[in-house]
Amino acid sequence: MGNRTDRPPLVLVLAGSGYGQQAPLLWWSREIATAAGCEVVAPGWDVDERAAADPVGFVEAAVADALGDRSPDLVVAKSFGCFALPWAVRNEVAGIWLTPVLTHDAVARGLADASDAHVAIGGGADAMWRPERARGTAARLQTVDGADHALQVSGWRHSQRLQADVLDVVERAIARLIEASDWRRGSAPAGGRR
Repeated sequence: MGNRTDRPPLVLVLAGSGYGQQAPLLWWSREIATAAGCEVVAPGWDVDERAAADPVGFVEAAVADALGDRSPDLVVAKSFGCFALPWAVRNEVAGIWLTPVLTHDAVARGLADASDAHVAIGGGADAMWRPERARGTAARLQTVDGADHALQVSGWRHSQRLQADVLDVVERAIARLIEASDWRRGSAPAGGRR
């Protein structure tokens, strides 16, 4: 996969199985990336029996179909979308992994092998958030105290504030992408539209 340096950064946003692209964390991640001038690819999917039987293969095939010959600069993934973690680590693509399924060996191994270009965030009350399974990782691991698998706690206002903190992580990562890229100095107009 090859990227041109005269294009805006490409952000890949991956949904969960029951947490689609219109759910708050992914919706706002996409909005943050778009507002910064990034190109966003956000494939949708239905998690059927085939996907459940081989989630890593399913997600990797969906990512390949969505990207073609391009490579993203950042992945923001929620739950089932985090089955792309082994692919991202193999391809040296930075990622923000929201509630990765660390009860699955491939995801836990992927996170354990991840560099410091990765951040994984899980809820303290989420049975799938098992950061001890990624022992030795260089990735930054963050636990949201009392949060469930949707990164929610009791009371919508408190949940909204906690999710805003999570989205700050996304915003900072995208700001670093923009700062590190030189596409704005080229021929691309502001906003990344051609």
